[in-house]
Amino acid sequence: MTASVLVLNSGSSSIKFGLFDISAAEPVLLCKGLLDEHEDKPRLIVRSSAGESLFETRREAADADSGHLFADVLAFIEHRFGAGGLRAVGHRIVHGGPDYSGPVTLTDDIIAKLEALAPLAPLHQPRCLAPVRTIATIRPDMMQIACFDTAFHHSMTPPANRFAIPRRYEDRGVRRYGFHGLSFEHVAGRLAGIAPQLVAKRTVIAHLGNGASLCALRDGRSMDTTMGLTPLDGLVMGTRCGTIDPGVLLYLQQHETMSVEAVQHLLYHESGLLGVSGISADMRTLLASREAAAREAVDLFTFRAAQEIAVMANTLGGLDCLVFTGGIGEHAKEIRSAIGERLAWLGVQIDAAANDEGRERISGDGAVDVLVIPTNEELTIARHCVAVLQTIEGSFH
Repeated sequence: MTASVLVLNSGSSSIKFGLFDISAAEPVLLCKGLLDEHEDKPRLIVRSSAGESLFETRREAADADSGHLFADVLAFIEHRFGAGGLRAVGHRIVHGGPDYSGPVTLTDDIIAKLEALAPLAPLHQPRCLAPVRTIATIRPDMMQIACFDTAFHHSMTPPANRFAIPRRYEDRGVRRYGFHGLSFEHVAGRLAGIAPQLVAKRTVIAHLGNGASLCALRDGRSMDTTMGLTPLDGLVMGTRCGTIDPGVLLYLQQHETMSVEAVQHLLYHESGLLGVSGISADMRTLLASREAAAREAVDLFTFRAAQEIAVMANTLGGLDCLVFTGGIGEHAKEIRSAIGERLAWLGVQIDAAANDEGRERISGDGAVDVLVIPTNEELTIARHCVAVLQTIEGSFH
């Protein structure tokens, strides 16, 4: 029997998961997988930590909502690693609101409070909480732990976390929270190990993917970020608009006679790279395209990323280090290069050969250290789960 925690990372159409051995000082990945619920026949894929196929099954669409896929995951874990070893299930929860600055064990009351935050992350929060309800139904005695994307940014203080609206709304929780905190937390920890001399310096982490945001980091703490009350703010994303003139929203409602629901769908699902290009939300597709609209979408993406990196540098009073992470940040050398060129005035210079080869350090001769550090939200969640278990149970190894 292997003492373990199961980590669920819910996306818009699938759920990534990882099973971690927690018997050692550092969680070790035992296997990873995908719950893909949006195919004709929802499927479960499990692979080893090295990527070898371990298990795959499909279910009829009608079975997905009743928890059969989750039951399949739990059954596989017990068969492969022994019954009774799974100590907890950890969840990435996008929004923790003003109350949750660290991981918590989930109770019915806490789940209800988190469900009430759905209007602040309508694309994500319900998706994050659906597996919580399912597992509570099929395994009511299983400990479940919530880890929040907003928690890392609780170190932000005014004016960085404030909107210029009447104070009564701030008193009701309308402020800038920030997201991608689990990713930023992991990268900050890796940066401390790779280049400890940079920890106290002025660092911007660029999490660039289908969802994208920046974090201004100093002494391992978030000082500012580009997302605000919701994950809609900030950079151009795959299907999300990022920062937009609020007057556009008023225009769409008042003169295009769009409902609130229609505007919400437009901003979350039809905008960003997809909306500008009219081709795809996938950066790989756009980079490979010869269409002018694809180039324009990519150009806007890099323009806004560089623009907002400069904003983060302003919060920090300068820039000493720039870190790329996320699917685009880690793999799209063209995007890193274009952003670097736009920030040459700030001391960013990228070595072309190092960038092409995907090295960890891609700095040129400029004043700013530039690194590429893969993120690992699942490992961060596993670490938080271990800490919670140790607090509740003491030594459990």
